[in-house]
Amino acid sequence: MTTFALIGAGPGLGLAAARRFGAAGHTVALIARDAEKLDGLTATLARDDVQARGYTADVLDIESLTSALYAAAADLGTVEILQYSPVPRADFMKPVLDTSADDLDAPLSFSVKGPVTAVNAVLPGMRELGRGTLLFVNGSSAVRPNPRVAGTSVAFAAESAYARMLHDALVPENIHVAQLIIPGAIRPDAEHSSPDVLAERLLDIHQLRDGFRHYAEPLPD
Repeated sequence: MTTFALIGAGPGLGLAAARRFGAAGHTVALIARDAEKLDGLTATLARDDVQARGYTADVLDIESLTSALYAAAADLGTVEILQYSPVPRADFMKPVLDTSADDLDAPLSFSVKGPVTAVNAVLPGMRELGRGTLLFVNGSSAVRPNPRVAGTSVAFAAESAYARMLHDALVPENIHVAQLIIPGAIRPDAEHSSPDVLAERLLDIHQLRDGFRHYAEPLPD
């Protein structure tokens, strides 16, 4: 059995994705900063007969993130699918004219160093398997810069570039890299952007392997 590793586990999309990939036959590694929250999520998944385990790590802390992913693979099985979808901090979202160079340090670590660290931790296992999927989940500022949220606009664009380069470089190795853009808020009542619908979409991206960038719904004009 292989593992679905979710970085940025939470009660919305994270829980829905864990449930869906677990139902598809994968063990689930939940990675987040809050150990108590992880305990609650794993208990919820256990009631759905999903084998899951939580690992505490901060994406801004390279050592903790690497250790969590290594431990997950050792405990649960090789990571075949990695989803990188932590929620950005509110202080990443300053207007562009109020953003200093120092204000970009944390967003870039969050959206570039974090993904690079995670990929480097799981890629050897995927290569041994001969297959794998790397899923990056971003908001619309990844493709349409928003001057009201400069930090995430700059950092998500950099994450997108990294993911696109990975996509092109790893195709020959049967490792699929894809990005899902979610333009609006994730809401239980949203037709295209509810947690359950998005989780199904992520599983489809993993299984169909049909291109790099996908949209939960069209970008508003």
